[in-house]
Amino acid sequence: MRKNGIRLQYSGFIIFAAQILSVITGLAFTLLLTRNMTKQEYGIWANIFDLISYFLLLSGIFPFWAIRFVARGKQGAAKTGLLANLAISLVSAAVYISLAPLLTGAFHISGPYVFMYLVAFAQIINIHLILMLESVLRATKPQAVGYGLLIEETTKLGLAYVLMIRLQHLFLGALLSIIISATVQMLYYVSITRKELRQKIQWAYAKEWLKGSAANFYNAVGSQLASTTIIMLFLLGGQEARGNYQAAITFTNIIGYSLFLSYALYPKLLAENNLRDAANSLKIVLMFAIPITTIIMATSPSLLIVLNIHYSEAQPILLMLAIDAFILLIQQFHASVVLGTEKLDEEATISLRKLAKSRMFKIFTLPYIQAAISLPTVFIILTQFTGDSPVRAAFYV
Repeated sequence: MRKNGIRLQYSGFIIFAAQILSVITGLAFTLLLTRNMTKQEYGIWANIFDLISYFLLLSGIFPFWAIRFVARGKQGAAKTGLLANLAISLVSAAVYISLAPLLTGAFHISGPYVFMYLVAFAQIINIHLILMLESVLRATKPQAVGYGLLIEETTKLGLAYVLMIRLQHLFLGALLSIIISATVQMLYYVSITRKELRQKIQWAYAKEWLKGSAANFYNAVGSQLASTTIIMLFLLGGQEARGNYQAAITFTNIIGYSLFLSYALYPKLLAENNLRDAANSLKIVLMFAIPITTIIMATSPSLLIVLNIHYSEAQPILLMLAIDAFILLIQQFHASVVLGTEKLDEEATISLRKLAKSRMFKIFTLPYIQAAISLPTVFIILTQFTGDSPVRAAFYV
């Protein structure tokens, strides 16, 4: 078993601290949006990113396998993965641009907002590259992901102030702030992975990843299918309901940051397979997740008023999402342990027969079970029981 030099707790605390600091910058950015946009505009803003998520279905396939290969010391995996994900991103962005006019028409989006949907294509490319570079760093220098997050957040906030406040370009300024700051983050990652990116490309790895990509795509489709409830909320519940949901999830996302305390666990399990590390990591994660969840639920009215007095009515939505976020955190931790101890690709080859029978494939199937329950339930509730109440619509989703 290959010895991994990653310091588990040190890396976790660095990334967790960066995430907590990003809450401040993220909240400041959100305030710039919510204090200057109507609920309807904020709903459209959230829908832009809901939509581009469908064009990120393939973005995590190669990073999923790349981190496993890099953590086990396979030379050339980083460079191979980055070039492969770049190619996927260009195709995905081209498809998005060609379909954007039709999709905005289906959502009844018109006027200057259509242009905003088109500009968002650049973020598709950024996310593909960032995901791959972060997978490399997670297996080699996981604390650098925390530094990258801080660079991205501070750059975004600075640009937002200039573009949105000083130059008065509200919607476009916010969008450009996100795109440019993500580009800066990506370039920082490239600069600190130079050693790995100088290695020789190994297209044989890409061939193996393609074999395993069917399972990844299966999982990505299931995950996206399960999240379609958010699109249903926008279409059936309205822009205001989507705005209420987004306001609430701004704070409940903080609960999930506790999982970053175990960020280095996955590559360490891949390299060393020591379950004692998993037990220690879970204790640390829960030590932070439980009080954070409690604080968010206890202070929910005040938190929402910080965004805008109009969002105070979203308190029940925030309470429900807080419980959901805590359950999801436990589920994600369990999945990372299962995937980290799976050995089917340990020799840099992937057998489809073994993959189909593995615990990994069972994890990939869970989103379909969730979707089978949630999609028909949400559709019935939104069409039959919520009436014209945006708060009720967002609560049941």
